Amino acid sequence: MNLAMSVLMLVAAAVFAAPAHAAKDPVYTGLFSSVAVSGYDPVAYFREGKPVEGSSAFEAEHEGYTYRFANQTNLDDFVADPEAFAPQYGGYCAWAVSQGYTASADPDNWTIVDGKLYLNYNDDVQSTWETDIPGFIEKADSNWPTVLQ
Repeated sequence: MNLAMSVLMLVAAAVFAAPAHAAKDPVYTGLFSSVAVSGYDPVAYFREGKPVEGSSAFEAEHEGYTYRFANQTNLDDFVADPEAFAPQYGGYCAWAVSQGYTASADPDNWTIVDGKLYLNYNDDVQSTWETDIPGFIEKADSNWPTVLQ
């Protein structure tokens, strides 16, 4: 057997030996990133009522993921109580989780319900989400975190 054939067989073995389905990260960060909420300040949704980009000057790590904030006060408040401000379902699209799968989320598509932040994929999904928020939350809660498998 020549060298090229040996290399080809090794590559093929590695490809076919890989697991068919790996679990997703519990927090959505996008490809090649560890920054949650696409770099937006999760506290700002509650304080300013709108998405605000965070700054690398104000960062905190929570459970292995980096969160960015617009200012020191928001950073301090998040560090004191991250569960109060982190988006539900790890920042994945809440509607997608309600349907049994995960999808990325757009920081411009959001809602706060009962003191919790929910993100959605885009304007169309946000419109669908708004037709039955309590029902979709109930379904998403029952699907989370098994949708990560």
